[in-house]
Amino acid sequence: MRRALALARHAEDAGEVPVGALIVRDDEVIGEGWNQPIASHDPTAHAEIVALRAATARVKNYRLPDAVLYVTLEPCAMCAGAIVQARIARVVYGAADPKSGAAGSVVNLLDSTAFNHRAQITGGLLADECGRRLTVFFQGKR
Repeated sequence: MRRALALARHAEDAGEVPVGALIVRDDEVIGEGWNQPIASHDPTAHAEIVALRAATARVKNYRLPDAVLYVTLEPCAMCAGAIVQARIARVVYGAADPKSGAAGSVVNLLDSTAFNHRAQITGGLLADECGRRLTVFFQGKR
């Protein structure tokens, strides 16, 4: 999660919402990313999606069944859908998102029996630090 927080700083430095993500398989980082929707003019360029694109390109497979995704903020519905499609085994997030979290805060798409894949979820890793980064960022915007 410390690496994800460092990635979130890249987003913050670029004026993006400070969220960072990385994907690990067999103790190796295979993809990482940070929020980039503003700079890239792409509403899908959330940290998780950027990390998924990097990881799947690296391993040359759109499925990552033995991988763990670490992200500083609970995934939204769009990212949860991509995580399910990629067959990520486990998601570890820092801060909960009470407005749009799709890993249990608002809905739980990652562990839904409606889909053919379910990811294990661990929330709250370095939650205070992850949440504080977001709070400070948004206070500076107001």
